[in-house]
Amino acid sequence: MSSTTDARPPRPPSSLSPSRASDFMRCPLLYRLRVIDRLPEKPSPAATRGTVVHAVLERLFDSPAAERTPDRARAMVPGQWDKLRAERPELAELFADEGSELAPWLESAAALVERWFSLEDPTRLEPAERELYVETELESGLTLRGYVDRLDVAPASGDLRVVDYKTGKAPRPEYADEALFQMKFYALVLWRLRAVVPRRLQLVYLGSGDVLTYDPTEADLRSVARKLEALWDAIRLATETGDWQPRKGPLCGWCDHQAVCPSFGGTPPPYPLPVVGKNEDSSVTTSVTA
Repeated sequence: MSSTTDARPPRPPSSLSPSRASDFMRCPLLYRLRVIDRLPEKPSPAATRGTVVHAVLERLFDSPAAERTPDRARAMVPGQWDKLRAERPELAELFADEGSELAPWLESAAALVERWFSLEDPTRLEPAERELYVETELESGLTLRGYVDRLDVAPASGDLRVVDYKTGKAPRPEYADEALFQMKFYALVLWRLRAVVPRRLQLVYLGSGDVLTYDPTEADLRSVARKLEALWDAIRLATETGDWQPRKGPLCGWCDHQAVCPSFGGTPPPYPLPVVGKNEDSSVTTSVTA
């Protein structure tokens, strides 16, 4: 997210993506500050590195299979960083002293790219889609949207494999369901768009060298749809009442909005949307989990 203020007028949310759904389940106030207030957030080295790594893994498939080598992928990192920095000038603030700070950061990105080759063999892959934008509308009118890192289609069977790259470490087993929520979200959208349940969901964790897979069923995806409908009902209620409760958690230390969070003694900015009234069920804003 840019560090500059978004000049667009605030408006009620109209769609749901995996990241924004996760925001709301993590902390309703965080969702509000990002989606409705659109408060600026500082770019972080970790998130920016993830963007660069994703770009390399996407563009590598432009090359013939035999040229998809670790050395070639590593060599692409500086160029993708330069391209990203040109598109987002605010990223220049990440490295005050490029000589001492930028070089190890670029090397850390290159190391993540190289680790990917120990997990998958790109010379044997021909993705059907990369950075695929998907969007569908549920019967309730809720629009679901997002970007799939990679979609593989088996030549013989037509089976779909949805692949997502993560530059962090794999979660502990007790957090696996939360990690798979995003993938099930994409599987639901693809099922509705292509009338076929993806055969496999695959999370590739470059930070730890792990691959997490899951084979969804129609029952799984119907359950995800119900969960998303309940989540959207909670978001609409919070939008109407202006009741966006903060929820303290282990990720609060990385949040840019502590200064305006009541959990840290702050006061949120004035609510920019009309309030139609609260009701006793407003607590649903904190009751939906992944």
